Amino acid sequence: MKSILISGAGIAGHALAYWLHRHGFTPTVIERAPAPRAQGHTVDLRGVSVDVVRRMGLLDEVRRAAVDSGGMSYVDATGRRVADMPASFLGGNGLVGEVEILRGDLVDILHRATGDEVEYVFDDTITSLTQTHDGVRVTFERSASRVFDLVVGADGAHSVTRSLAFGEESRFGRELGCYLAYFTAPNVFGIQDWELFHNMPGRRVAALRPSRRAEEVKVLFGFASKPLDHGDVRRQKQIVAEVFAGAGWQVPAMLREMAAATDFYFDAATQVVMDTWSRDRVVLLGDAGYGPSPLGGGGTGLAVVGAYVLAGELAEAGGDHPAAFAAYEREMRDFVQQSQKLPPGGVNGFVPKTRSVIRLRNLSIRLLPHMPWAGLVERMAGRSDAITLKNYGFAASPRP
Repeated sequence: MKSILISGAGIAGHALAYWLHRHGFTPTVIERAPAPRAQGHTVDLRGVSVDVVRRMGLLDEVRRAAVDSGGMSYVDATGRRVADMPASFLGGNGLVGEVEILRGDLVDILHRATGDEVEYVFDDTITSLTQTHDGVRVTFERSASRVFDLVVGADGAHSVTRSLAFGEESRFGRELGCYLAYFTAPNVFGIQDWELFHNMPGRRVAALRPSRRAEEVKVLFGFASKPLDHGDVRRQKQIVAEVFAGAGWQVPAMLREMAAATDFYFDAATQVVMDTWSRDRVVLLGDAGYGPSPLGGGGTGLAVVGAYVLAGELAEAGGDHPAAFAAYEREMRDFVQQSQKLPPGGVNGFVPKTRSVIRLRNLSIRLLPHMPWAGLVERMAGRSDAITLKNYGFAASPRP
């Protein structure tokens, strides 16, 4: 059993291709986009995911490309910082991770690490899967049909692969009652190495986050809402503009920059929860099978660790894919469940409803380091790394 199709050339798909090739498999990666996606906001690596990147031999390169983020602050409408969370907050398991890197930069590093050894097919997508006793016949939108030993869906929370093999997205996606918009803007705001978040009554938040490039900044809007029929990008920008009309701080300038943004992304904050991540010869990886939601983060770590474990278990099983898939789920299930736990307050903590609740949340952040139980909270914050990595022939070097 050698040929494995990976649907999705994001972080999960690239990381899996890397490890499958290292273990002697022949991966093929198919991606709807015409090239590796250079866009995206900051993602984080911490704990075991940093260990996996170290085993890949890429940690130095990743650290060189990292965003210099010293932490984040909540600010009021005048821009005054009212609550700070440095990167060291909660032992490095707070909102700012051990390594912060732009999604596009991490994808670029992974692609360069695999591009000469792995077959990538861009500007195409899967249209059907037919499983037989000895393989999976796959048809594509553009390419001729092919047969693979296995198929991996690493194509995100709205996975086409999952829909084809497991059923409609509505069976597995859990919307959390919140929408998020992201885009890149010129750094007319003076953002350097610190993230700024501003909550407004009515369950809204706006944020400015540094980029690796000093001339640009990453913008975030979030708001609580019932499910929306949000249509195309033009309608999505209109929704955001209406929700944040009249807001203070830097919001008017952020809305002006949004109008010209070419990498605008808008979606509901959603978790993907499934009883099993495999069906016969098809298996899911990362957000496609167990997306934790953007509110708590951790999706990149799950993708990187999941890729390492899935490839390693396939290698250890010696071609017995049912045994490999079962072992993959055993190794990852607790890690996934811990990672899918929302931060304190959930959506209400992310976008508090009233000004008084916003003040109370900010006060709790300021007081937390001085509380006698702060150490317990720190240990709890790190529990999402509660997985012991097997070697699979690639032991970690000592942590610096």
